[in-house]
Amino acid sequence: MEKKLQTTEEKKMPRWKSLLKKFGIGGIIFFTVKGIITSTLIYFLGKNFWVIIKDYVTQWFAQ
Repeated sequence: MEKKLQTTEEKKMPRWKSLLKKFGIGGIIFFTVKGIITSTLIYFLGKNFWVIIKDYVTQWFAQ
């Protein structure tokens, strides 16, 4: 029984290793930078965040 528990613990990878295997270094960097940028925008723009983003995107298609 004790041997069975050790093998399952050895096979279980830490969460960061499984994410690294799934997305790779570039993916981890991308999602980290994306999260930082989004958090910063939400913090500084406050309640008007989505209104400003919507207006900015509509400018692209209005031209």
